[in-house]
Order: sequence, then C-alpha cells, then structure tokens
Amino acid sequence: MIRLVALMSCIGLICAEAPFNPNVQNERVVGGHEAQPNTWKWQVSLQQNAYDDGYFYHLCGGTIIDGFHIMTAAHCILSMDASLYRVVLGEHNLYEYDGSEQFRAVEKIVVHPGWTGDLGKGNDIAVLRLVNPVYDNGFVAIADLPAPGQMLPHGFTCYITGWGLMGTGGSIPAILQVAPIAVVEHSVCSQPGWWGSIALRTMVCAGGDGITSGCQGDSGGPLSCFTDGAWRVHGVVSYGPSGDCNQVSKPTVFTRVSSFQDWIYSVIPKQH
Repeated sequence: MIRLVALMSCIGLICAEAPFNPNVQNERVVGGHEAQPNTWKWQVSLQQNAYDDGYFYHLCGGTIIDGFHIMTAAHCILSMDASLYRVVLGEHNLYEYDGSEQFRAVEKIVVHPGWTGDLGKGNDIAVLRLVNPVYDNGFVAIADLPAPGQMLPHGFTCYITGWGLMGTGGSIPAILQVAPIAVVEHSVCSQPGWWGSIALRTMVCAGGDGITSGCQGDSGGPLSCFTDGAWRVHGVVSYGPSGDCNQVSKPTVFTRVSSFQDWIYSVIPKQH
C-alpha cells in the first residue's frame, strides 16, 4: 500500500530563488533560497490556536481568492470551529512583525462536499470566509485563477511557496521559501511507477526529480504558474510521499484549481 503524507504544518522545500521573470535561467535549488519580500502577495499563513492558549501557530498555507475568501486544502481543517483559526496576509517572516501583515479572524469554513478525508480520492480543497475584508496595503493581492479545465503541459515550470521544513527532518524557516517545480502530466504521474491510480485528473503533479519538492507542511499553499500573461494559482498543495519528501517518481501532488472553478465560485457570494 502506498503511504501518503499530508503536507501540513509549514511545508518544507528544497528551495530556489523565484523571481517573477518566468524565463529566468540558472536557478539554484540545492540549499534553498528565501523568497523576495513583497512578491508572492497572494500567499497566506493559515494559523491555528491548537492548544487553546491564545497563541496561533502556523499550520498551512493558503491563497487569497477575493477580499473575503482564502483557498486552502481540506485536510488543513482539523476542526470546523472557525474561532480556532486566523489568517495572516502580507506575511514574510513568521517570527517577526514586518509591518506588512494583516491579521484576520475566520468567520466560516466551507470544505468541499466530496472530501472524505482520503487524500487519494481527491477533493482536497476548502474555502475560508474572513470576518473582515482584506485591504490593499501594497503587500497583498488577489490571485488570478486559471481557465476552467485548463491543464498544464509536461515539464512546465511553476513555483511552490511555503514556510515549511527545509527538507525531511530539516528546520522550519522563518522566511517564506520558494522553489521552481516542473509539472508532471497526468499520463506520466498516473503510471504504476509513479503515483498510479491515486493520481487523478483533478490533481496536478509537479516535481518527482529527487531534488525539488514540497515537504511536510506546505499544505494548502499555492502552485503559482505564469500562464496566459499572468501569474495564476493552478494548484493547492495536497500530498506527497511518506518518508523523504523529494523522492524520484513521487512528485508533490496538488488539487487542480481548474477542476473546481464552479464549486469555488458557488461558495463565494457575488455580494458581501
């Protein structure tokens, strides 16, 4: 049986610098790099008051999809009590106040109705409604989403971001990390030597080269890809292999945003 690990509690990355030029060359991966401040503006930190002690701890990533709503992974929702969560937007250093942050309480949690708790069955997506809206302070942005049903070609370079372990058994970085990661098309990812039948068409696979991957913790965070003239969030970090994160032929798996457009827009009301 293939064991899956949900990529929760700060995803670890073997990272590389990710400038906003999609054609940048000679990116270095080994050793990791910090994201430039004020770049991946749609990335958020989903935090939980896990110990009921008044302190919030980073749990997962997420994406700003409108002024009131955050997209994340369903498996990041450990309780449906919205008061146990908050979202930090405009975050860069988890352990310092940068002056760019916005802290928002969560009003409502909507988990996809098809989510069963089984990562291999998909539908690992949820939307959070904030108590108060996000405002444009220059450090946040609403993510653009792909066209409904859009699938990326094999080898297309996207970027994964998060505040997680710097590889299996590594340390947790204070600064947002970023790594380029290549898409693995469904016809490859679903082969027996890869993820097999649990790689669904409603998922995006990326990585699997044994070098770059998500790791335990980036769950819910965005897979950002430069397509159709803009940066768009094509995926939500879902799962990876148990054990070492960066295994050959076991890419990081994301919920494919383009497969869930109708549901996302049904959850977000047109009027707030």
